[in-house]
Amino acid sequence: MRVEPGASRDEFHVSGRGVLHLSVLIENMSREGHELAVSKPKVIYRELDGKKTEPIEMCVIEVPTIHIGPVMELMGNRRAICNKMDTRGDQSHLEFTVPSRGLIGVRNRLMTATQGTLVMHHNFYEYEYFRGTIPHRLNGVMCASQPGQVTAYALDSLADRGTMFVAPGQQVYEGQIVGEHCRSGDIGVNVCRGKKLTNIRAASAAKTVVLKAPREIVLEFALEFIEDDELAEVTPGAIRLRKRHLTETARKRAARGRGKAGG
Repeated sequence: MRVEPGASRDEFHVSGRGVLHLSVLIENMSREGHELAVSKPKVIYRELDGKKTEPIEMCVIEVPTIHIGPVMELMGNRRAICNKMDTRGDQSHLEFTVPSRGLIGVRNRLMTATQGTLVMHHNFYEYEYFRGTIPHRLNGVMCASQPGQVTAYALDSLADRGTMFVAPGQQVYEGQIVGEHCRSGDIGVNVCRGKKLTNIRAASAAKTVVLKAPREIVLEFALEFIEDDELAEVTPGAIRLRKRHLTETARKRAARGRGKAGG
């Protein structure tokens, strides 16, 4: 593992062997009482004969034969090449060469697509020429539009917008990611909104709010989920996701700056 100073005295660039290697370091720092924010992991590219090359992994997957279709689709979208496929009874053995950047975030999707029946391991294979772009996360996120305490009333009204990461009673701050949007694009939501009190009795006044359990944020999921404009905030007591720029105005300004730079 290699640690280099960043742009400021509080920023460091840490190079390691995959997401798991980095997560072990972050977990140890958290247990020792440190608080830190982590950006999305990126692979290290190299130049060969004037062309960009990237690290390639040899990925081996054991999966029930009925789930081969989703596995091939997910791996194919991440520029993987299937070199070997063997079927033994109701189990299939697949071997891929896939860019290291394509493996970031794919494990959770594969486990979901195969109903948790997949066994997967991978090792570094070699550097090859850049294989092309890989699709980013399809769904956007829901960001807290104001700080405060999460209410069950607000979460109930947002239940059809996507999957929540917070539960009633938790404290949130502006710019914190509180859920995954069911569609593309980020939206700001008020998860602290309370029910207005009136002097009128209604039949639905005693209605009990039943909420789905929020998705648990663990370190490996956080590192795989975040995008380039997001951070994983790791503390000894909790792991949160947040936008790099907390206010909506700052995010719009940053987006305009990226657009001018790209143009």
